Amino acid sequence: MKIRIAFILFVFVFLMSGAPACGTADAYSYQNETEVNDTKTMLMKIGDKSVDVAWEENASVEELKGLAASGLTISMSMYGGFEQVGPVGKNITRDDKQTTTTAGDIVLYSGNQLVVFYGSNSWAYTRLGRINLPENELKELLSNGDVTITLSVE
Repeated sequence: MKIRIAFILFVFVFLMSGAPACGTADAYSYQNETEVNDTKTMLMKIGDKSVDVAWEENASVEELKGLAASGLTISMSMYGGFEQVGPVGKNITRDDKQTTTTAGDIVLYSGNQLVVFYGSNSWAYTRLGRINLPENELKELLSNGDVTITLSVE
């Protein structure tokens, strides 16, 4: 009987001593997974053309990146002769500030509309990023009818 109790006590102590190591490994693994997700880059295509974008570091971009993780295709429509506008598919965090946009600016309008400018406008938007292309290339890409924008994460 004493041997059985000693054995049970030994097993109990052994299991309890291993529990913190398991918890530490799980926390470490989760932390590394989060860091990997944070380092992924969001990519943009206008039609079939990949464009280089300098994304802002804000909550709106992080939420958009989350939507783009499974591929996000947005049907854009020309508006006002200076922008393309399309629905993101849901409301995301916004921090609208009065701003004057220029060609290449990417903003969030009303928390659920992606706007890409090939001209200029002044309004309250949440800045998302900026396409690194000359204005004439942006106009060629965006001013000749409705386009499709695809966002993905790599």
